Amino acid sequence: MTQLPDDPPAFDVQPVLDAQTRVAPHLPLLVLMTLIMLIDGYDVFMLGKIAPAMARDFGEPITALTLIFVLQQAGLAIGSFAVGPLSDRFGRKRVLLLCTIVFGLLTLAPIWAATLRDVAILRGVAGLFLAGVIPNAAAMLTECAPPRRRAAFVAIAFSGYTAGGALASLVTIGLLDRYGWESAFVIGGVVPLVLAPIFALATDESLQFRIRRDPGDPRIKAALLRIDPTLDLGHVDRFALGSEAARRAAPRQGDATAVLRDGRAPMTLALWLTFFLALGLISLLGAWMATFFNVLGGVPLSRWAAFSLIGFTGGLAGTTSIGFLMDRFGRIRMLLILFAGDALAIMLLGTLPFASSAFIVALVVWGYCQAGGQAGINAICAQAYPTGIRASGVGWAFGMGRVGGIAMPALGGLMIASGASLAQVFLVAGLIPVLIAGALVAVHRGIGTRTLGH
Repeated sequence: MTQLPDDPPAFDVQPVLDAQTRVAPHLPLLVLMTLIMLIDGYDVFMLGKIAPAMARDFGEPITALTLIFVLQQAGLAIGSFAVGPLSDRFGRKRVLLLCTIVFGLLTLAPIWAATLRDVAILRGVAGLFLAGVIPNAAAMLTECAPPRRRAAFVAIAFSGYTAGGALASLVTIGLLDRYGWESAFVIGGVVPLVLAPIFALATDESLQFRIRRDPGDPRIKAALLRIDPTLDLGHVDRFALGSEAARRAAPRQGDATAVLRDGRAPMTLALWLTFFLALGLISLLGAWMATFFNVLGGVPLSRWAAFSLIGFTGGLAGTTSIGFLMDRFGRIRMLLILFAGDALAIMLLGTLPFASSAFIVALVVWGYCQAGGQAGINAICAQAYPTGIRASGVGWAFGMGRVGGIAMPALGGLMIASGASLAQVFLVAGLIPVLIAGALVAVHRGIGTRTLGH
């Protein structure tokens, strides 16, 4: 009997991915992810800009909007925990496309709402799908980018999120008086519906996900040749990701509980604490900073609004540059420097004379360090988990951050009610970045220096 030859071994794609240096094949994905993140940031922040106009139109007091803010944050938190495992199981691109279309439609829906309660319910449901953007964007960009550009890719996309907050302000200034609060929802709903088909046609699912889902997928070969046209894949019909031992050790696709197994629990818990504190601090200052300066410092709201744009410019610079700095000088080192700067800048904002040159410098440093630090944390989290649970790891970390975003703003009200001075309020807020830095040290120890770099 003639013995048939053994099947040829699968082609290991990992060395190709690790050796790639070309950025051009991935630029369409980076550009579209940045635009989708922009509309994500716009959608999250635009509600606070139009809240007074909505309350007047519905004949309700401004306090009636509390339910809208709470349900939107709750939807974001629940969605962050739910979407990650679905993405790891069914594909990043597929889930992100669905989330983009649905949250676009749900953002349009409040235009026809009869009551603020209806708006609150719609925003809560929209939050479930809006939460799918960040974990999938981070996972896809981490998996496609050249190794030395992964942090930069994620950070650039998150600069879109930061810019979305400014876009919400500009839209409010330009359209609110003339076209009403509905115009903000029109833009927030139409833009993702326009981006969705472009994203569907111009991007591919990540190679790592495709290989784990179907090692014989013929589209894998075409994607590899776009990365390295010199590859000889003429007789290759099966692909693998890493050595056989590594594949056996990898967690099952979509098994979200694996973020707490196989030695990952200390790292994951430290990441959860980091995100709880970091996103909680952003929510605390976003909700109360104008009130702190107005009530405790006597600064008119309109004057603070103008100066807040200065902080935004620092934030945009931070999210744009932090990825390159992390890739060049070391991820944890740069983040510890940023959060030390964040702590110092926040404390100085409460003591320096408002609008002085030193105050403006502190405001720019605060914006740079806060936004850059958050973008850096996002990049580290995306790289901390293997492909099979990457979206779950990022999604669950953001879920804990959303919980912090619901809980920590209560601290602002307590400090005002206690009669604290402006300096005391900002001293307390400035201690939170110190705690974040401590949590990052624990992340560094949990994940290991080989993955995090120097």
